[in-house]
Parts: sequence; structure tokens; C-alpha cells
Amino acid sequence: MKKTIIIALMAILPLGAFAQKFGHINSADIIPLMSEYKVAQTELDELQKQYREELNYMDTEYGKKLDDYEKNRESLPESIRTRREQELMESQQKMQQYYQDCQINLEQKSKELMDGINTKILKAIQSVGEEGQYVCIFDIAAGVVPYISSTLTTDVTEAVKAKMGIK
Repeated sequence: MKKTIIIALMAILPLGAFAQKFGHINSADIIPLMSEYKVAQTELDELQKQYREELNYMDTEYGKKLDDYEKNRESLPESIRTRREQELMESQQKMQQYYQDCQINLEQKSKELMDGINTKILKAIQSVGEEGQYVCIFDIAAGVVPYISSTLTTDVTEAVKAKMGIK
């Protein structure tokens, strides 16, 4: 009796493996269509514009100081010339530091905004996976799976878009 049950289970279990459903999406097709992404891009563009304007202002001020210094360098006493050279070096260093800070801030802001977008996509994928009874859904855009057969998996990109209300 036990042998019969074991043999029956061994015969049935492989059939269950063929019934498993796998899906794939391409999040790169979804993200640009999301309103949150468009808002995030606008916010990042505005922030970048503000940083660029400040850097241009700093550069203009530095240029004025440098021109003034070069015009009057020969007539300045040694102590004033040294102090102005020091001020010019400090201004240049401040611009470089500000530029680096801007880059870091833009990267952090981008990550913060994209985290929210990625979380929303993940929730939609999970919902589609549960409703469609998929074993696994791969994201082609993530590049973590070197090969996905589009004939053996189901493209659920449209279902995820629908779940998110994207057309």
C-alpha cells in the first residue's frame, strides 16, 4: 500500500512541475509611463537648475574677483596680494565642494524618489503574481536573470500596467 502511494506521488509530482507558471515584465516599459516618474523627473530637473544657477553665480563672482586681482596685482602691497590670492583659492575650493555636494544631493534625491516608484511597481507585480498564481515573475530590465524564454514565460507587463492604472 505504501509503495503504491509513493509510486503514485512520484508519478504525479513531476506533472505539477509542468503546471507552474512563470512570468516576466520589463519595468523599463512601465516606469516612464508612471505619473510619479514624470513628477520625479520634473523635481530633479528643477533642483538641478537651481544648483546650476548657483554655480553660475559663484563662477561669475569668482571671475570678477580674479579679473580685479589680475588688473591690480602689480600695484597691491604684498600682504593684500597674498590675502586676495588666498581668497581666490578659497573661492575656487568652495565652488568645487559645492559642485560635489550638488552631485551627491541629486543622487540621494533621485534614489529617494525612485525608491517610492520601485515600491509601487513591486506591489503591483506581487498582486499580479498572486492573482495569476505565478510561481515567479522576472524583471527583464533588472538584468539579474541572464536569459528568459519569452515562449515559456508569460509577459505580464500589461497586467502590471493595468494594476497600476497605466495605459
